[in-house]
Amino acid sequence: MPRTTRIFCVSTLYGAATLAAALDAGLFEPTDRRLLLVTNNAVNPEITPSVDAMPGFARIRERFDEVLSWNETIAPFHPGGWGPRGDDIPMWERYVRLLWDLGDDEVHLAVESIQVNPALALCQLFTGAPVDAYADGLMSYGPTRDKIDPLVGTRVDRLLHLDLVPGLTPLLLTEFGVPPVLVPSEAFLKVLGELAEEEAELPDPEEQPALLLGQYLSALGILDDAEEEELHLGMVRGAVALGHRKLVFKPHPVAPARWSRLLEDEARKLGAELTLLDRPVLAEVAYQRLRPALVVGCFSTALLTAAGLYGLPVARVGTGTVLARLAPYQNSNRVPLTIVDVLLPDLADGPAVEAWAMPSAERVDELAALLRAVGFAMQPKIYPGLLGEAERYLSTHLDPHTWRYFKRRRLAALALPGAVPGQLAFIPRNATVRRLARRARALKRVTGKR
Repeated sequence: MPRTTRIFCVSTLYGAATLAAALDAGLFEPTDRRLLLVTNNAVNPEITPSVDAMPGFARIRERFDEVLSWNETIAPFHPGGWGPRGDDIPMWERYVRLLWDLGDDEVHLAVESIQVNPALALCQLFTGAPVDAYADGLMSYGPTRDKIDPLVGTRVDRLLHLDLVPGLTPLLLTEFGVPPVLVPSEAFLKVLGELAEEEAELPDPEEQPALLLGQYLSALGILDDAEEEELHLGMVRGAVALGHRKLVFKPHPVAPARWSRLLEDEARKLGAELTLLDRPVLAEVAYQRLRPALVVGCFSTALLTAAGLYGLPVARVGTGTVLARLAPYQNSNRVPLTIVDVLLPDLADGPAVEAWAMPSAERVDELAALLRAVGFAMQPKIYPGLLGEAERYLSTHLDPHTWRYFKRRRLAALALPGAVPGQLAFIPRNATVRRLARRARALKRVTGKR
């Protein structure tokens, strides 16, 4: 029989920890070889540390027979933009099998973000190889953001994911009937504990600080620099208003250094002390070493791991602003943003922050219904079966609060309830009326330019 080799593709330490936990929990059948394929998807990978250069990676490395680099394999191409042309796939597969000493091995794949490169390129390259997908955060609860070729999608056996919102089932890849499989939280916490043991440079604080998580949303075009500065300053002001005098800011790895200086100055003006955590460590490692009294962020997955896995108090900042600004509607950040906005308390609401607890089963069910409506509005062609659920939700749950999760223009484009203001609801929903409305809007735009 041919040798079997499973290739695990990772781009983040969080994803690598998820795979390590799945291996420890016995979620992967034994194979002859385990290869860890590291890909650096940063805009400038030449100057950005990859996963295998992160503190604590050596402990994860022990679970694999060999570590390979996707960047080196396809150089000079960038992992985020390269995929094999159809006619070149046999040539590339032969090249990779030779380079990685695969021979005639039966290959199995474990990848994240299967709808985009480099995961998609890897699946295309090994035609016919069984695929396990794993979820790197809250986006698994939303729709697949691009339509996947059935030649790839039908090969996915399961979706491995963490139980970030207990009771909530991922929507990702359900268009192919892919079943979700939980990675046990205990196994994940064990791996994170190993990473924390390797982190020797984080001090043990005398006082539990408030930990502020930066995300660098301006790099994604969601906010501009000034707006993101104000978002971070709001974290400082809100934490101090709740009585915290020791603050730790964990910036995004590529965020401008001047932001940290602004936050230090603001904290000092308010009678607090802010420390910059500029080491490239996971937020979860910081939780274990710092044991923060409060974790503040916008819509980072780390907020849910803080609350659900470590039992830490959490609060959100700026989700309303980002929801209003996020475009296009299909932007995959909409789902984690919606989850955090629904479940977590606003930093400005002190009593809510103090009283917050993990959501009840009823609250999670309400969130699930909302996410299925949002998921359909985001990707109606991929999930046409959700139309009925979306219509029922929009017909019965639209109010001044839930409107923040939808856009009237998007509902109008899909002819969904809520597209027409209530006072005009008597107008028949038929093709003729919609065609006349489109002509009227076009005429208004033309005459307005004159």
